[in-house]
Amino acid sequence: MPKLSAGLLLYRLADGELEVLIGHPGGPFWARKDDGAWSIPKGEYTEDEDPWAVAQREFCEELGKSAPDGPRIAFEPVKQPSGKVIIAFAVRGDLDLDGTSSNTFELEWPKGSGNIREFPEIDRVAWFPVAQARSKLLKGQRPLLDHLISAVGADEPGASRSR
Repeated sequence: MPKLSAGLLLYRLADGELEVLIGHPGGPFWARKDDGAWSIPKGEYTEDEDPWAVAQREFCEELGKSAPDGPRIAFEPVKQPSGKVIIAFAVRGDLDLDGTSSNTFELEWPKGSGNIREFPEIDRVAWFPVAQARSKLLKGQRPLLDHLISAVGADEPGASRSR
């Protein structure tokens, strides 16, 4: 059975352009990586958990803010190169990023040193136009942008239509 992950892709129209909210992973492995490193807020869950509830919980844990209310769009599952399956939901909202803060994780760093350090799960979060988000996102999550464009009736780039 593959690992399961649930996440929330927040989107908005800003000056007629479709934008998405994504986060950069914290920790030393990702510190110098940018393009191809960002992710939607998401986290693992088990089959007995509700993916929507998990997506909301993970959004809150990774951004320090509640997921916006509003109708959600459930996407078809996306299989990552690792084999993990992501169930993602899109919600339209215009989240103010002031005061965002992520939960943390512990890691021995440098490896083999015996020193345990704490790192934010997400070290920064930003709104990106879909075209730019496509280069920022992990390769396995890029199909989520296609699902979003299809679902909201937008074109890339400079989307100006929305349902």
